[in-house]
Amino acid sequence: MKGFKTILVRDLRLALRQGADAAMVVAFFIIAVVLFPLGLGPEPNLLAQIAPGLIGVTALLSAMLSLERLFQQDYEDGSLELLLINSNPLTLQVYAKIAAHWLTTGLPLIATTPVLAILLNLPSEAMSVLLLAMFLATPSLSLLGAVGASLTLGARRGGVLISLLVLPLYIPVLIFAVSAVDAVLLAQSAKSNLLLLGAILATALPLCPLAVTAALRQSAE
Repeated sequence: MKGFKTILVRDLRLALRQGADAAMVVAFFIIAVVLFPLGLGPEPNLLAQIAPGLIGVTALLSAMLSLERLFQQDYEDGSLELLLINSNPLTLQVYAKIAAHWLTTGLPLIATTPVLAILLNLPSEAMSVLLLAMFLATPSLSLLGAVGASLTLGARRGGVLISLLVLPLYIPVLIFAVSAVDAVLLAQSAKSNLLLLGAILATALPLCPLAVTAALRQSAE
């Protein structure tokens, strides 16, 4: 686990040093959500109805903004070759980089969500389900996004290609996360949707790093 910790700490330090990238993700999330009440008006019931979908879609788009930098800097400065040839398993190092990405993007989005949910007049009984759905959804977004980021290394306009690749994979995560909160608003059980979110995460957790590892090896050849 020493190699995992080394890569994780390194990426977290780089993210803190280049704080503008992480701040841009959170700023986009806040600004996009705040603009909707200004455009639709202050009707509390309407805002509560659109809150789950609005927060889910905006969080998804915010997470996509940071995917291009996941492996691109290592690819450009030669660090990727070092990751490939050192003694630590590449898959373990990929896990560390994905974990660092989630800590610098997914976690800040989760921390910001309660404030935005209150702004959108989301009922308190739906708040806990929304946070749980975000905790299950955002790691899946980082895992799936890492696959797209690794496949587009070295490509021109990689950010656009990443969006085209990962957006279809993100849609099920978005649907189940929003449906879980909507179920609470309709006085129904959110358990099935949360279980499906957990199943997506449980499937992506072992499979996505393996796919990323294969793509990184291919890009280095």
